[in-house]
Amino acid sequence: EVQLVESGGGLVQPGGSLRLSCVASERSDDAVCTAWFRQGPGQVREGIASILSTNGQTNVLKALKGRFTISHDYAKTTTYLQVNDLKPEDTSLYYCARARVQGGTMCPITAVFYDSWGQGTPINVSS
Repeated sequence: EVQLVESGGGLVQPGGSLRLSCVASERSDDAVCTAWFRQGPGQVREGIASILSTNGQTNVLKALKGRFTISHDYAKTTTYLQVNDLKPEDTSLYYCARARVQGGTMCPITAVFYDSWGQGTPINVSS
């Protein structure tokens, strides 16, 4: 089973930026969807963005477009989430998740679709 490790979170002032990384323990030759989610205390896990390994097609939650950008490296073992203009309401634990897929052109940002999860990296936005 693939292991996912997130990093890059931290304490940041409002308006600041961070780049989160999600490193997979193995590279897959199959098509893979990788996504970012977040979940604050007492809150439902929220899908942020996803990316498909074969074509790089991204899918970003409409409310977060313009501030959140997902990308991956050439070897497809690391997926990034660039988060800009951070707000206090972005404070949360950020997770990455992965799932192998059969075909398709875009990945969902629905938690039930994904079967491998990291432990999360926290973002705390505070002045």
